[in-house]
Amino acid sequence: MTVKKPRYRRILLKMSGEALMGDASFGIRPSVLKSVAKEVHDLCRLGIQIAIVIGGGNIFRGLNCSEYHMGRVPADHMGMLATMINAIALGEALNHLGTHARVMSAIEMNKIAEPYIRARAVTHMERGRLVIFGAGTGNPYFSTDTAAALRAMEIGADVLLKATRVDGVYPTDPEKDPTAKPFSKLTYQEFLEKNLKVMDMTAVALAMGQNLPIIVFNLRKKGNIQKAVYTPHVGTLISGG
Repeated sequence: MTVKKPRYRRILLKMSGEALMGDASFGIRPSVLKSVAKEVHDLCRLGIQIAIVIGGGNIFRGLNCSEYHMGRVPADHMGMLATMINAIALGEALNHLGTHARVMSAIEMNKIAEPYIRARAVTHMERGRLVIFGAGTGNPYFSTDTAAALRAMEIGADVLLKATRVDGVYPTDPEKDPTAKPFSKLTYQEFLEKNLKVMDMTAVALAMGQNLPIIVFNLRKKGNIQKAVYTPHVGTLISGG
């Protein structure tokens, strides 16, 4: 792709833990981890300031607490720890490629990650380092989508990129309805009123309060991360209008 002027200089990329599974049913697939890291690395080399929030659903989901006969709070704590496993794995894959990645945690675990401090995260990015935020918001009952919106606003990101396994936001589930077509644009209010499920509504409401644009796009299509930063033709844009 011919690289021109980017639309965004500082981005928050939200990835699900499931994005690292590939076609597997659990865990981290090495080939997928390497592929995702390479795309992010290539974008970082273009001078884009990047922060990442990653989920933990490929290892454990707190929402499944009833299946394990445990309370929601300890289950969410387990989910936060799962995000840290993914954050460390992605950080190491990026470091191997030559991108200086720093993992920061919303819960204290100073033996393996830096504590999340907003000013320090911004400084890392201004110095060309990539920052990966793990452990969600550090609180139970909040999704990693909400953590992504919160961190994006805290670090002054120009856009929140929500990576999924489909081409954007659909009116119906495209995996069940093959005739469904993605929206090219939605306002925050339209997203909330239509009760669309691709992203946590709390996250969208937070973004609406600060007019933070969100782009929902397909991570499985090679080059889409860069295209989302440089062109207006990828995924679904959720914004103020």
